[in-house]
Amino acid sequence: MEKDNVVNGHETLEFQAEVKQLLDIVINSLYTDREIFLRELISNAADALEKIRYQSITEKDMLDPDLPYEITIEPNEKDKILTIADTGIGMTRDELVRNLGTIAHSGSKSFFHQLVDADKKDLNLIGQFGVGFYSAFMVAKKVRVLTRSYLPGSEGYEWVSDGVGSFTINQAEGLKRGTTIILVLKENAYEFAEKETVKKIVQRYSNFVPFAIMLDEEKVNAVQAIWTRSKSEIKEEEYAEFYKFISNAYDDALFKLHFTADAPIAINALLFVPGENVERFGFGKIEPGVSLYCRKVLIQQKAEGLLPEWLRFLKGVVDSEDIPINISRETMQDSTLIAKLRKIITGRFLKFLGEQARENTEKFYEFWRKFGVFLKEGAASDYTYSKDIAPLLRFESSKSEPGKYISLDDYVERTPENQKNIYYINGPSRELIEAGPYLEAFGVRDIEVIYTHEPVDDFVLTNLAEYKGKKLVSADQADLELPELAEEAVNDEKQDLEGLELRNLTAWLKQTLGDRVEEVKESKRLVDSPALLINLNGYMTSSMQRVMQAVNKDFGSMGGKALEINPRHEIIKGLESLRQKDEEFAKLAAEQIYDNALAAAGLAVDPRAMVDRMYRILERALKE
Repeated sequence: MEKDNVVNGHETLEFQAEVKQLLDIVINSLYTDREIFLRELISNAADALEKIRYQSITEKDMLDPDLPYEITIEPNEKDKILTIADTGIGMTRDELVRNLGTIAHSGSKSFFHQLVDADKKDLNLIGQFGVGFYSAFMVAKKVRVLTRSYLPGSEGYEWVSDGVGSFTINQAEGLKRGTTIILVLKENAYEFAEKETVKKIVQRYSNFVPFAIMLDEEKVNAVQAIWTRSKSEIKEEEYAEFYKFISNAYDDALFKLHFTADAPIAINALLFVPGENVERFGFGKIEPGVSLYCRKVLIQQKAEGLLPEWLRFLKGVVDSEDIPINISRETMQDSTLIAKLRKIITGRFLKFLGEQARENTEKFYEFWRKFGVFLKEGAASDYTYSKDIAPLLRFESSKSEPGKYISLDDYVERTPENQKNIYYINGPSRELIEAGPYLEAFGVRDIEVIYTHEPVDDFVLTNLAEYKGKKLVSADQADLELPELAEEAVNDEKQDLEGLELRNLTAWLKQTLGDRVEEVKESKRLVDSPALLINLNGYMTSSMQRVMQAVNKDFGSMGGKALEINPRHEIIKGLESLRQKDEEFAKLAAEQIYDNALAAAGLAVDPRAMVDRMYRILERALKE
């Protein structure tokens, strides 16, 4: 940068080459979110006020010590001018030249070159590394800066530029400490001289700036950034009001988490679990509800990628001074800092839920009933956190009271040392599960079984695979390793179908049912029921198959299923006798046994054939 001329204190100077290129991009940009210029200028003003507040602590001698720390905005709709002023630290002449005429820092130059080389000019990054001031030229055809440093004896200066090639600096008399920026608006930016437009922008982006923002003598940033305050100073009423403000809600939050971290990233976070989950009422998938701030300045509202998608129900604020002030939506997806931030916040929230589960059990159960589906989503789809979510999962079980929940830890604590597995079974309701055949082997052995009611539950437990060294096994799987029954548990009065008769019957049933089952075999698990279907493929439980059938109506193949028959049951023994006397009628009975097993597994697809067969069996029975 070279000095062109000096006339009676009036200097005309050339912008640095990089600044000229940057201004050319800004002035000719078609960037749609031009309103960010105001965020940048307010952010700069807030930084200047933070600096003077610090200087007032460390230095006794300063200019205008009694000025209030505030930002004033004056829109002039008549003259199409917008003025932003602060009572901050101000600038000397050299600082004015250095800050507004050059890109001095290497990081800023790196950003600049990325911006110049980028195919898409993402000017939302412009505030990064202290070049946000230039965003003013997105809306202004001329910018005047009046400033005076806090240093005693300092002079006031005026900086003026149209953003094309050069700027001028003049001495200015009668200035107080701070900086005033006067924007002469472009014809296509006259809306920024309207008070209501400016007010909406301030309340959207800068509502939590810690200094008063005065718009025509009205304070417009009325809500405090309470997340930066000590928890001991904040009343519950303040938390409640803040939650309702940021979530646009009328109900009370179910939980709140307010925490601060210093390492590895500086974080102030205030998170809320809403009082209700609107997704379950059919309102569609909700948007992320946590906004990202940097030093109380909004970076992204409803920030995508800040938290895992399965935590989208959370509302609140995350503020980190380590995050670049204008990190873009695209950059967030790949940012190492954002990834660290996500890991810290997610881990802290899961830890918080664990604490609530232990200390506030009933309220946690309420959370689980309303929001448990999101944790299931995370456990089923997010390998990074599935193990951390697992202790928070809740289920009913064969040893829990109806409507009461147990955790996987509860199950493990009650499990005998020699039991290697955690067993679960899926069904639409507790009553239907307990009426089915799959619990018989477990009930007679006093083995607890977890009840799952949603299809996603089986995906969750299959994804987890094991918990605290015990495998998670569906009760409808083949080859269950169950302990032998004690002799007194076996009813010796019933004679088993065995030997050649049993082999002939299983072979005949396989031939009769064809490819609907892969095999028919004797059951070691049935006690009171004649038959059941089991899964030969460990990864595909009956509930998973029901999901597949719902998604694809043609998914009707029963490959991977085996029919187990109870050789001690009267129906099975009667079937063997019937097939020798009346094979056609026996085939009807075999089909009905198979369909009954399908129904017990929740897999009956078309009941019409089953009903027609039932009538034929009844007709034959009534003739006897």
